[in-house]
Amino acid sequence: MGIPAWIWFVIAAVALVAGLGLLAADRAKEGSRNRERMRWAQLRGWQFVEEDERLPQQWSGGAIGYFGADAAVNVVAGSTFTSDGRRPVFIFDIESEGQIPAVVVAVRCNKKHRIPIEMWLSSVPFQRADMPEMLGPIGARYAFADDAEGARVVITQELVDAADQLGGDVGVAWLENEWVLASVVPTAGPSRLERLLRDLGEIADIVDPFDEDYDAGRHQASAPIPTPGTPAAGTPVQQPAEPEPPQQTES
Repeated sequence: MGIPAWIWFVIAAVALVAGLGLLAADRAKEGSRNRERMRWAQLRGWQFVEEDERLPQQWSGGAIGYFGADAAVNVVAGSTFTSDGRRPVFIFDIESEGQIPAVVVAVRCNKKHRIPIEMWLSSVPFQRADMPEMLGPIGARYAFADDAEGARVVITQELVDAADQLGGDVGVAWLENEWVLASVVPTAGPSRLERLLRDLGEIADIVDPFDEDYDAGRHQASAPIPTPGTPAAGTPVQQPAEPEPPQQTES
């Protein structure tokens, strides 16, 4: 005896309602994240835009390469103080295939890193097609770089200790171009992102300490917050260009 047609209709209806419910929950969660990130940016006097497709294209390693970011959403741009001075920062959600797999925090150094280095947690399935060469364990993480000899000069015990302090929710931290970056779980709120900014600022100070006579103006508390798309105060003309500013999309 076959199953009556009305039963299939009920099953289909229930599945439709469940699907719509999940979609509504996802949209509500994204809206909450958007509002929370916007309020945080306003409190810090930083800039906020909802989406920028160009920003993730500035990097290819770490979480950007692993997740294949299609765009950056809920983007915050500003600057933060480290023990060595003020540095520009970006915070944004990676959007990949309609999902948010991670939040990326980026702190800018003064000089371009000669060797890109990735530091992955051993518990993360970090392999991808274009993965750099594995150098081996460094503290709680594994280091990857295509120039092993040069990377070992950069990976000091001080850097290893600082990387170990990032936390188990930070899947990867990496050095690329003139930036120190890390990815954290997508549920990370402003307080967690504040702590991660401080930790990345410490790493930036380790790998790129300011010269005492480089520019005294960079160390003044009254230094202006840099605008995305322009060099930070005191940046020399030879400095690599700032990543393209986030672009506000129309509602």
